[in-house]
Amino acid sequence: MRAEQYLAPETLAQLAPFTLRARMIVEGVMSGMHRSPYQGLAVEFAEHRPYTPGESLRHLDWKVYGRSDKLYVKRYLQETNLDIVLLVDCSASMRFGTLGTKSGWGGTDPGRAQARWTKFDCATAMAVALAYLCLAQRDRVGLVLFADGVRLTLRRSGVRDQWRKIVQALATETVAAGTTIVRTADEVLAKTPGRCLFFVLSDFLFDPQALRDALARFRHRGHDVVLVEILDRQEIRFELDDPTVFEGLEGEERIAADARLVRRAYLEELARHRAEVERVVRGFGYDRVSIDSHDSVGPGLAALLARREALARRSGAG
Repeated sequence: MRAEQYLAPETLAQLAPFTLRARMIVEGVMSGMHRSPYQGLAVEFAEHRPYTPGESLRHLDWKVYGRSDKLYVKRYLQETNLDIVLLVDCSASMRFGTLGTKSGWGGTDPGRAQARWTKFDCATAMAVALAYLCLAQRDRVGLVLFADGVRLTLRRSGVRDQWRKIVQALATETVAAGTTIVRTADEVLAKTPGRCLFFVLSDFLFDPQALRDALARFRHRGHDVVLVEILDRQEIRFELDDPTVFEGLEGEERIAADARLVRRAYLEELARHRAEVERVVRGFGYDRVSIDSHDSVGPGLAALLARREALARRSGAG
């Protein structure tokens, strides 16, 4: 396996101008680029506090002393690294795809089996790009593959070899079973000390109430979450004209129907579902981005990163 085949040069070029900013105050242990709740000597001034007799004179603000004849110590915000966890849906619905395999793409198990660019291939490409970006800015990155619970976990790490480990795990994972997002959240959070930024890459074709319950758990623990919705273009547009047999990928029954007769009802139901997912996500103050799996992953990720950078600058949280 050549890991380089999982990160297109054009994607790298599209993401090059951006950094991934944390919206919460992070608690890292290395020198990085995100604001920490801990005070110390760093590049960003925070505030003054009165001098306590007996402590070091090193950080006294002599200009303030000259103006007020009072002793004040400068306090600074430390900058720290961010922990990112990529939660990638490997349930059976992610096997779906109607686009042919992309030239030069390294491939995943479901993509190779069907000779198609599946939703899981798209999720893999996005996860690999995010991991590369985060590791380049000295953040730690972990990976969780989930379906009816956690299927695989790579612990968070910032070492050089972590990116190849992530690629290897995504390229060889079996995509099967149903989706149980609440159980997944419980299992992930039980093994996640400290605050993290979670990216959840999925089609989110499950009960929005389950998503609400899962996100409530992340919010309670103080984590930041970005939801990346990945749908195939055929799922989005439903461009079918003939009588068709529809088969659920997660154990649902087969249904024969005239596509022309059910198109309107299908599109209305999909729009209702996606709007409800959007309401759930916004209700917790989290980010969400929607991706057509037939499109390049770079522009969608670049738009998300640009939005988060702008929010971080306005809020001072990153």
